[in-house]
Amino acid sequence: MPFHRFYIPRDLYTAEEKQAIAAAVTATYQRIPKFYVVVNFINIEDGDFFVGGEKNNKFVRIVVHHLAFHWESDEDKRAFMDRYEEAITPWTKDRGLDWELQVSNQDPVFWNENGIQPPPFGSEAFQLWKSENRPVPY
Repeated sequence: MPFHRFYIPRDLYTAEEKQAIAAAVTATYQRIPKFYVVVNFINIEDGDFFVGGEKNNKFVRIVVHHLAFHWESDEDKRAFMDRYEEAITPWTKDRGLDWELQVSNQDPVFWNENGIQPPPFGSEAFQLWKSENRPVPY
């Protein structure tokens, strides 16, 4: 939680840019341990990305799955989306790319970290995990 998949045209970003994107995405979260945030870049080969039936090598698709924490109000959800969009702007909008961002909230019952069910968000055990910032049994 959360798992971020960036589907990108091959060679769109350098290794340094990927590191910067991962750091920017991680920084959008203040209430969860950093080790929860996972960012994965999936290269799409030339000719394998189509938008509206047309080949498009200037498109980025971002899919995020949240497990531990869910925003309750639509206002909070939109505020997160705005923070996320701001965080990725240097690598999307500022580059003249088209992009799509989708965030899904998943059932945390179907989630384990290193073989164990993580502590409930906000619990004492969760606070310990957050302070230690490492996925160890609580």
